[in-house]
Amino acid sequence: MFNEATFRRHQALAGVVLLLILVFIARLAWFQIGAAEQYRDEARDAIEVTHTIEAVRGDILDSEGNVLATTIFTWDVNIDPVNVGPVTLDINGKQTPFTKEEIAAYMAGILNIDTKDVLSKMTGEGRYANLKQRATATQFTRLKNLDIPWVYFDRKQTRYYPQGAVAGNLIGFVGTDGSPLAGLERTMNSCLAGTDGKETYEQGADLIKIPSSIRTITPVRDGSDVVLSINSDLQYAAQQEVAATVRRLQADWASAIVIEVKTGKILAAAEAPTVDPNKPGAVRQQNRASRIFQAAFEPGSILKPVAAATAVDTKKATPVSQVIAPDKLRMPWGQYINDSEVHAPEKLTLTGVLTQSSNTGIVQLGGKVDSATRYDYMKKFGMGHKTGVNFEGESSGVLANYTSWDKFTDKAVMFGQGVSLTPIQTAAIFQTFANKGVRLSPILVSGCRDKDGNMTPTKVEPEVRVLSESSAAQTVDMLEKVVEKGPIGRTARIFGYRVAGKTGTAQIAEGKGYGRLHAVSFVGLAPAEDPQYVVAVTAYKSRTVSNSLGATPGFVAVMKQVLKTYGIPPSTTKSKNIPTEWK
Repeated sequence: MFNEATFRRHQALAGVVLLLILVFIARLAWFQIGAAEQYRDEARDAIEVTHTIEAVRGDILDSEGNVLATTIFTWDVNIDPVNVGPVTLDINGKQTPFTKEEIAAYMAGILNIDTKDVLSKMTGEGRYANLKQRATATQFTRLKNLDIPWVYFDRKQTRYYPQGAVAGNLIGFVGTDGSPLAGLERTMNSCLAGTDGKETYEQGADLIKIPSSIRTITPVRDGSDVVLSINSDLQYAAQQEVAATVRRLQADWASAIVIEVKTGKILAAAEAPTVDPNKPGAVRQQNRASRIFQAAFEPGSILKPVAAATAVDTKKATPVSQVIAPDKLRMPWGQYINDSEVHAPEKLTLTGVLTQSSNTGIVQLGGKVDSATRYDYMKKFGMGHKTGVNFEGESSGVLANYTSWDKFTDKAVMFGQGVSLTPIQTAAIFQTFANKGVRLSPILVSGCRDKDGNMTPTKVEPEVRVLSESSAAQTVDMLEKVVEKGPIGRTARIFGYRVAGKTGTAQIAEGKGYGRLHAVSFVGLAPAEDPQYVVAVTAYKSRTVSNSLGATPGFVAVMKQVLKTYGIPPSTTKSKNIPTEWK
């Protein structure tokens, strides 16, 4: 029976229900209005992905724009096993259904992998399985065009050196993770590397990127290009020649350097053995570096022109200054200085001393200059400190202060003992002779060029006036006689051109003395009447030829190639008539 008490109970219940409804309505309104932004943010966070956009590493180019190092792309091919299933593909304009087994076989054929491996990775509850790492661009394109919804790709950068071992010792290489490990790849990394970017995007339930949701957080900045002074064609030719030199002499290694006299640009810096940066592990570690910049040793007679030029510049001697040069000269303190061969005393001019490469002659005429002055000139020639190239691991060589020279070293430095140089330092000395007495800092890297073509030139050390223009010219005149009349120097002659240069046969220090093997070299310049190029060839530990006859064929071959490459016309004048002997 419906009475007042029952009515009141129903009324109270209705009130409670109404109150609950009001609470729910208020709560719903708060969700939809007050907390809507918060929940939208939380929902977006649940499906929003932050992705690093990898900067593309810049190229390394030669002076003509030829690519020596670049970045190519490969792709990791992945699948989403949970969503694997039959697909319908457009084949020649016709929609054709495929089972997952058929797709597996088709993809395996494109990727050159086993169908069973593909099928096994298709099975499972995971969201990721890798089918192949570093697929080629062709493989990527073929798979991408299939538009299979559960196949996706990750782009990877791979460093590639299209000219193989050309300038390999200079360029260096990177690791499998792209980190620079050696050479210019490492020293110029700040130019090459660029800056990675970041972007965010939303994914659907199938983990596919929603294009309209892409938002850039940090823009990517690709790396810039490193432009070298090297001419890759000339570099290749020089490398072939030094490789032949190593084989012919059974030497540990050989090098050839080409410098443009008036700019200091290194046009070639060739070495053998060399390294292909695409596979650096194929050669021993010591053959992956650059001995041109890193190997310092006593240069031998190559340094005699320094002593001669110093004497001329200080007016202590002239090209025709006379000396009697025996094969063995006893020093006041009892030690002897010897020439390389036994001979009767020779009446030589300073020019003849260089032509015959006489140790006893150079210590008499060069020794007219006091030790402190000779030391100062050696420093101005660049000895004892690194060149401006700043190549990684570059050696400064060894030039002890003259105050520490003993009596023998004081004389021996004039014929290239008691001091050590790298091949690039030696080449720079002859660039100074050729450039009217002004030493320029060698240039290997011309600069860093961004993607808009803006070049930031490499900082170059100030030029150094070492000799007067007259003294440098007289030194070149004397060096020309070395090639015209020297017993070994004449093998460096090039038909049609006036050539100047100097031989060098250096004993190699072993323990407390010298071993039986030598470093043989020839450094020359051409054309002598107006020097344009210096070529320096060295072979270290020659086992078949113990003098500079081992180096002159390489010099001639490389210099001929240089003159041909740059279209230098033959000489039309004759050298000066400078006597090498006196009566």
